[in-house]
Amino acid sequence: MAINIRPVEERDRGEWEKLYQGYAEFYGTEQSAEMRARVWSWLFDPDHEVEGLVAEEDDGRLIGLTHFRPFARPLAAATGGFLDDLFVDPAARGSGAAAALIDGVREEGARRGWSLIRWITAEDNYRARGLYDRVADRTHWVTYDISL
Repeated sequence: MAINIRPVEERDRGEWEKLYQGYAEFYGTEQSAEMRARVWSWLFDPDHEVEGLVAEEDDGRLIGLTHFRPFARPLAAATGGFLDDLFVDPAARGSGAAAALIDGVREEGARRGWSLIRWITAEDNYRARGLYDRVADRTHWVTYDISL
């Protein structure tokens, strides 16, 4: 099966919504249709930093998505890319779609002159971490959040 990685397009909305809802369910995160609509609007707003790529099979069916954005790295005096969301339909796991999506973000970052691509994942996301350990270097940084 060949996998095509490309920017998300307006015609993808229905399949993108199913995938993004699946991503939220995977992490046990409450996500409403209004929240998905907001993220969808960001993907097509040239003034918003979030962009998206999708993975599609030969038949045009979407099997994965990723969202990414630039972020400033003041200490390095550089711009990096942050990979926010990565999800592959459970039926397509093991197809290479996740690695292809990461590579698509890496290629986009290289084209833009970003210094690195960074992301976080859950400690217990073992299957994905197996891939991440092959394609990237795990850092020693610990992440904190302040809810507002």
